[in-house]
Parts: sequence; C-alpha cells; structure tokens
Amino acid sequence: MADWLEHSVQVEVPVPIELVWGMWSDLEQMPRWMDWIESVTILEDNPELSRWKLAVRNLEFSWLSRILKQTPNQIIQWESVDGLPNCGAIRFYDRHGSSIVRLTIAYSIPGFLGKIMDNLFLGRLVEANLQKNLEQFREYAVKAYAEV
Repeated sequence: MADWLEHSVQVEVPVPIELVWGMWSDLEQMPRWMDWIESVTILEDNPELSRWKLAVRNLEFSWLSRILKQTPNQIIQWESVDGLPNCGAIRFYDRHGSSIVRLTIAYSIPGFLGKIMDNLFLGRLVEANLQKNLEQFREYAVKAYAEV
C-alpha cells in the first residue's frame, strides 16, 4: 500500500496577476523555475492533457496529467491519469499589483522509495524544494515584468 504526502507552499510575487497567471498557465515553461521538472509537453490532440517528466538525482518519474479545472487568474487544478500518482492545484490571489501564488500537491510514494526513505524526511525535502521553486518563480516573474 502506498503512502500519500501533501504539501502546500506559497509566495507573494510583486507582479500583476495577469502576468503571473500567463506564466503558470503555459505549463511547458515550468522547467524554467521548477528544479525537478525536466519537461512538460502538452498533447497536440488534447490540450487538457500533458506529459510530465520529473528527474531528481538518479530517479526519474513520468506521468500523464489532466487539467480538471482552469479559471483564469484563479486556479489550475490537475490529476495524473497514469504514471506517478499525483494531484494538486495552483491558486492565484490578486493583491492589486502583486499576487499570491499557492501551490498544493499530493503524491503517492512508490513502494520501493517508501522502503528506503523516511516519509517525514522525504516530505521535508520535497516541501523545501517546492518553496525554493516558488521563490525562483518570483525572481523569474519580477525579471520578466521589468522587461515588459
């Protein structure tokens, strides 16, 4: 039986929500600020589906993800439909010239990984990386906004 872990992290980005939304809704750009995401490819025949590849150290995982809900400037919610079991949402909150970005993900730990790693340690590692990635996104967005 697999264990599920869930994490929520957030960051304030001093950029208008329309720009923040535009960057996140272009899923194929995500590897620019998400360290462990090696690639995201939107399927041509169904733009609600995307193929994700995660690589960290010597471990690689892939999955097909489906967008469940997408409301501009508010939320993108997804679930995997094959591969690494995961689901989550990225929420956007308008702060009149700046934005709050809140990422919540849940994922199933593969059995072999659960046997070799303490779930608490793994959870802290993943959460720290997600927070770092949101901070990298903030820097990326601020730089892009300055160039507009």
